[in-house]
Amino acid sequence: MEILLNPNIAYLILAFTLMITVLAILSPGTGILELGALFMLALVAWEVYNLSFNWWALITLALGMGFFFLAVRRPKQPVFLIVSIAALVIGSAFLIPSDVWWKPAVNPVLALLVSLMLTGFFWVVTHKILEARQAPPRLDLNLVLGETGEAKTDIHEEGTVLIGSELWSARSPDRIPRGTHVQVTGRNGFVLDVIPINISAPEEVNS
Repeated sequence: MEILLNPNIAYLILAFTLMITVLAILSPGTGILELGALFMLALVAWEVYNLSFNWWALITLALGMGFFFLAVRRPKQPVFLIVSIAALVIGSAFLIPSDVWWKPAVNPVLALLVSLMLTGFFWVVTHKILEARQAPPRLDLNLVLGETGEAKTDIHEEGTVLIGSELWSARSPDRIPRGTHVQVTGRNGFVLDVIPINISAPEEVNS
């Protein structure tokens, strides 16, 4: 178990735990990621209990994450990303205390490489989340307005129509027999308002 208390090994475990925890939060329901994250968090808690940590280094890491989110919001200002990486490297290297206060317990080269990897990982993940939030909905339900289809059941207060290749709930102020061709005139949620049409008179459909 002593190898797990090596500062470099403990630092790698901490970085991996952070990544798998974020993935478990972003992809809930798989079970495997959640169990893996819980196991890694328990292992990190055990290491923190046995190794302790520098409070100032932890604060430096938090500041680094703060500058990282500023860098994401303002990608045209690279100074925020540079400061973020520097804070992450310094905080990571000194997170675990050593015998000499000025000497980092974690190898600085390892701290630099892992910090760059984590920065790249969170950069991609954060941008994907922002893109997903800002993207317009792929399915515009209003596109069904004006479309024509066929009543698959008798329609009055409620019924079912086939529009294209999709079945929709439908309603009409007048009773519409099954098999009648209909046109969509409105929508309330996933329920369509329809009226009967005469397919032999296309000018009425286009009106």
